[in-house]
Amino acid sequence: MITVTAAINWPTISSLATGAGTLVLAIATFASVRSANRSARVAELALQEQRRPVLAPSRLEDPMQKIMFVEGHWVSASGSRGVAEHVDGNVYLAISVRNVGSGIAVCQAWTASVGLQPSGTSRTHTPDEQFRTQSRDLYIPGGDIGMWQGAVRDHHDPTYAELVQAIEAREPISIELLYSDQVGGQRTISRFGLIPSTDDTWFASLNRHWYLDRPGPRSESDAEAAQEAILRVAAARAEEDAAQTNGGAAAEREQTRG
Repeated sequence: MITVTAAINWPTISSLATGAGTLVLAIATFASVRSANRSARVAELALQEQRRPVLAPSRLEDPMQKIMFVEGHWVSASGSRGVAEHVDGNVYLAISVRNVGSGIAVCQAWTASVGLQPSGTSRTHTPDEQFRTQSRDLYIPGGDIGMWQGAVRDHHDPTYAELVQAIEAREPISIELLYSDQVGGQRTISRFGLIPSTDDTWFASLNRHWYLDRPGPRSESDAEAAQEAILRVAAARAEEDAAQTNGGAAAEREQTRG
């Protein structure tokens, strides 16, 4: 009987074991770092949402608010109302707003145009460079009401004559507000509308929100799909009405001939 004794290379085995342990430790560290980064991103997002402002028209039951312009001209608006005035050669605009978000809203800039801007025809906001910088600090606390104001005083301004005509003719006006949180981040654009009512006041409406620092709150593709669905339904209804009208006219002609 022959016995073969193999020599065990303990240094090699030790090196392999050390390498395997290092690899396992590296994998565990990588997973831990990824989990920590994910948790940090979630915590950062949660903190941002706690500070995000979202402006909307105030409620009908909200109290009347007053605000003064630099010339000493005062305007007032009840809940869910706005102001559009042409006084002493100046155009004065204001909206009673409610911050439905949890963070303080700081109004940064604005722009105004004549007519309502529905999502179907105006699917994106006005370019940032066309906004007018807000000259007055307007802070609207989270969960509370406030008042936005803007004025056009330059008679050579491209929108001055159009706004004057819209105010005097009682036509709708669109206003886009650019605002941020209290540290200047989370910039948002909200598109409002001023709609004339029968009692010489203006109702405030809201059309869209755009986040400038991240996608949302709705993707453009979702908004476009919703608008296209509405347009398809409207087109189909118009075709049905036209067919009924033509059919009724044909029947009336047949009856007349008979």
